[in-house]
Amino acid sequence: MRAERLARYLLGGRPPGGVRTHPGSRDGGLPARTVPLLLPGSLYFALESAVWGGGMGFYDPAAPGELPARAYLLTAGQFSDIAAQEMHREPDQDLPLAGAVTAGREQLGPGRYETLLCPGTLDGVPVLTFTAPWDPAAAELSAPSAAYLRNLAAGLVEAHGWSLRQAAAYLSSRPGAAGHWTAAALLRELAGTVGEAGQPG
Repeated sequence: MRAERLARYLLGGRPPGGVRTHPGSRDGGLPARTVPLLLPGSLYFALESAVWGGGMGFYDPAAPGELPARAYLLTAGQFSDIAAQEMHREPDQDLPLAGAVTAGREQLGPGRYETLLCPGTLDGVPVLTFTAPWDPAAAELSAPSAAYLRNLAAGLVEAHGWSLRQAAAYLSSRPGAAGHWTAAALLRELAGTVGEAGQPG
């Protein structure tokens, strides 16, 4: 959700707190539009991130509840290049998106972010994202790192206007984080490193 994080996928470079440098997109133009939205489903953390260490965030569209998210108006090529970077591929070709748009879901491979989802449309434009192909109930849950949670919290503050307390309570309650992070401990990690809405982060 954090605009600076998305910019690393488009322009290349290393996100603040991350350890991996992204090559960037073939088209480095920034999004023409961005809006907050809520998707049906939930967030959980599993496996280990090569960028942040600790658990990676995955989207379970079948879970009860709503997932706070952010929509960026991108070209099909830009979306393909972002997905390719998360799939550890070179961002050098367009992905076949029509199947996901038509059916709502298409698995392009067995990898952790190789399943495309289309949970609906926004102003007539398909909303696309990607997640893992497996059953979340069987996923190997793992606790996310402080650096990753700071990035996600900054996105919640930036996109949805949440307070740090709201962000800490939400993120610490997600599967994988719950039982490892308390809201109070996470709030202490966020304080001074993530700005409240309208404040510098």
